[in-house]
Amino acid sequence: MANFAAVVRDRAAIPPVVFDGHNDLPWAYRVHRDSSVVDFTGSVPEFHTDLPRLRAGGVGGQFWAVYVDCKDPDPVRSTLQQIDLVHRLVARHPEDLRLAWNATEARQAIEDGRIASLLGAEGGHSIGDDLAVLRSFARLGVRYLTLTHNDNTSWADSATDTPRNNGLSDRGRQIVREMQRLGMLVDLSHVSVATMNDALDIAEAPVIFSHSSCAAVNPHPRNVPDDVLARAAAGGGVIMLTFVPSFVSGEHWAWSKLPREERDRTERPLVTVAQVADHIDHAREVAGIAHVGLGGDYDGTPALPPELADVSRYPALFDELAARGWSPAELRALASDNILRVLADTDDAFAVNR
Repeated sequence: MANFAAVVRDRAAIPPVVFDGHNDLPWAYRVHRDSSVVDFTGSVPEFHTDLPRLRAGGVGGQFWAVYVDCKDPDPVRSTLQQIDLVHRLVARHPEDLRLAWNATEARQAIEDGRIASLLGAEGGHSIGDDLAVLRSFARLGVRYLTLTHNDNTSWADSATDTPRNNGLSDRGRQIVREMQRLGMLVDLSHVSVATMNDALDIAEAPVIFSHSSCAAVNPHPRNVPDDVLARAAAGGGVIMLTFVPSFVSGEHWAWSKLPREERDRTERPLVTVAQVADHIDHAREVAGIAHVGLGGDYDGTPALPPELADVSRYPALFDELAARGWSPAELRALASDNILRVLADTDDAFAVNR
């Protein structure tokens, strides 16, 4: 097999590696395939993700989301099953995937022609309000925890629920401090602006947004205001821009809120790769080139911009950005260098404390 990193380097408009912050294929496998991982190497059109398309898209690193529903009656058990699914997926495909615990291992996996595979737990409900569970997840390779999903937890407010804590509770602050002690990245996607600011008030290590867009471009509640972007960047963090149509486009967001009958009678607004690039450009302007990344949310949303329809399509985004004047070094920073730097900044704590 040709060296994957070298192959990707030779493709004119594509950075050496894409390191994506959020992919929900494990949930798609749980829901649609009874958690089977057998079809990963073939083209599976009902999903956004499979091995051939990851290779075609130049993906060399992936945070796999180990998400479970907020209403799950036993979220800790279910999250463990999702963690097991990712471990099984990697073990079944050792020639193509490799679990990576840190930035050094991720870089080595890429150099060896593997897709570095890391885990992110999407939603604080997954830990069952138990620090022992949080530490156990870290020992199993979970490198980030999104503090909420669409619903509040008892200790943190979501962007899409009625506030109950006005941000983080005292327990939430305790959990964030323990995450940072462990070297587990604090992921502020999905959380309310008050929760973002409360977490940043106590953060001593870089935080991330694993799959979010910019509120100044589209004021969706899932998007990040400029003042928060600036605060996260000042602490070394990274916003990983997402491709979810309603987060990208105000017109699509308005359409999505229509009653179902009216949506069915109305054409879905087209969302373009240029609109995604607008969010990336804005985040770069506010936070700086060292603080942007990509978190497509593939297999976590039913629709995507047609030019970014699956994981093979990252080149279309890089072509758009190159046409806007982005240099190869700047594209590399966006695609992988920035998130690898954040990992490296937290690797020592993760190695010692988990």
